Amino acid sequence: MLQWLRQYRRAALPGDISAGIVVAMMMIPQGMAYALVAGLPPVVGIYASIFPPLLYALFGTSSTQSVGPMAIISLMTASTLAPLAAPGSALYGVLAAQLALLSGVVLLVCGLLRIGFLANFFSRPVMSGFTIGSALVIAWGQLRPLVGGAPTAPHLPSALLGLGSLALLVAARQYLAPLLRALRVKPVAADIGAKLAPMFVVLGATALVPLLGLAGRGVAITGAVPSGLPGLNLATSADHWQALLQPALLIGFMVFLISMSGAQALALKRGGEKLASNSELVGLGAANIGSALSGGFPVTGSISRSAVNFAAGANTQLASIITAGLLALALVAPTGWLALLPLPTLAATIIVAVLGMLDLSTLRTAWRYDRADAAALLATAGGVLALGVEAGVVVGVALSMGALIWRASRPHIAVLGRIHGTEHFRNIDRYSAETTPGLLMMRVDAGLFFGNVEAVNERIDEELLDHAGTRHLVLVLSAVNAIDTSALFGLGELNASLRQRGVVLHLAEVKGPVMDRLKDSDLLQALSGQVFLSAAMAWDRLAGSAAAGTPAAGTPAAGSPAAGTPVAGGSPEQAV
Repeated sequence: MLQWLRQYRRAALPGDISAGIVVAMMMIPQGMAYALVAGLPPVVGIYASIFPPLLYALFGTSSTQSVGPMAIISLMTASTLAPLAAPGSALYGVLAAQLALLSGVVLLVCGLLRIGFLANFFSRPVMSGFTIGSALVIAWGQLRPLVGGAPTAPHLPSALLGLGSLALLVAARQYLAPLLRALRVKPVAADIGAKLAPMFVVLGATALVPLLGLAGRGVAITGAVPSGLPGLNLATSADHWQALLQPALLIGFMVFLISMSGAQALALKRGGEKLASNSELVGLGAANIGSALSGGFPVTGSISRSAVNFAAGANTQLASIITAGLLALALVAPTGWLALLPLPTLAATIIVAVLGMLDLSTLRTAWRYDRADAAALLATAGGVLALGVEAGVVVGVALSMGALIWRASRPHIAVLGRIHGTEHFRNIDRYSAETTPGLLMMRVDAGLFFGNVEAVNERIDEELLDHAGTRHLVLVLSAVNAIDTSALFGLGELNASLRQRGVVLHLAEVKGPVMDRLKDSDLLQALSGQVFLSAAMAWDRLAGSAAAGTPAAGTPAAGSPAAGTPVAGGSPEQAV
């Protein structure tokens, strides 16, 4: 806060005020609806929307991030707490706050220890699959409150109100912004107006409750909402710390991923605003601890609300502070009208909001580009639907890591030839490149480690069988960034095996950091050939002698003592 507050300019104030008002209008129905998704009383959603944005503004680095309740995190909260307590019970509320506290501590500790990089283990396809699965689970769970009963036996007044609200919200999402622009409303104002449609639909449905006596006809409403700010909550359950720890770890990572996803997208729109990932962890951790202390539940940065915050003119975190202040005023003022909010309409707002998250573009891209990533996406979505939120994420991450390990264990290896008249060497399967008898040049396109060194050696053996008469083998290591101990031993064994078969092993284009480590090993002294600065130098030095079946000048023949004397153009000291 000290950084952005010190640089604050009066010209930014109108945008921050307008954004704060707009997001507060969105937050009331959204917060109450997402509290219902979490299995909590609706007012808890407003409690969780006051202190979290204040604390995030103190430590967070995104100027437009809107922190508060969010559908996916609410679903994860419900799935975690449902086996431990009855939704709506006092214990359930205590555990929700306790879960927020643990998640906040996890985020805070990760930020202080600067280990935000761990979140990179959740790939984009896994996140997309998780979002798709969660959105479908949430939408399905809202069908009963939408129609006031089982879908096969709906309550007619509730169904009419819920489906009518759903139709209005879908129409507003599709057509309201274009309609407003057609009426010559400025594009930004038209988009904001369309985003505020849920607020107006909720207000309209709330007005119908007393006008038509819907509560007396069996339409469920939120009920009495206590006025006043939330008190300090210090209640915890000593019997449930261990049961909540593992879900808190997962929720903490999801909070960070969801928040960073939206914040980074908006930072690009703001001209490359710089985000500090570890400061974001601290800010989000503090926000969740604040939610816990006010009797809330886990919160995160909302992608949709943050986008509205940006579009409404937010320039700094002051917009979120204004939003929190307005929500606090809404609780201090008479709250009788909040008690009349019909649950079918809130269910409709949830369904429209979460179905808007069903973005299949990532699946289409992954299916065309990498079927393994597409499989991870589908498995994550299916796992969420069939096994639950936590299990679905674990399945997706496991598949992603498995695909990564599989790809790393089977690196691309190319047989190289020279492009005629140049010093460029390319894959002979892709280019019309010349080769010479007796000389085999191969490029390994991955770091060498314990998981792939055997596969590399096997591929070399296969190529040697296909290139009978090879006298010199040059491994071009331009794409090798590291060689671990297992790979070092593997190269030594390869060198000894080739020596016995009368093939001299050379290295070319070894990167500096790799060469620095090789100097501390015995490989360079035992190497039957030489280290060349470039593939072109290796070609110029070896091509003639390889074709003639004799060792290159200055290069020891196979079976002779290891060469320690560098040849022209290639020495152990010369590394890329």
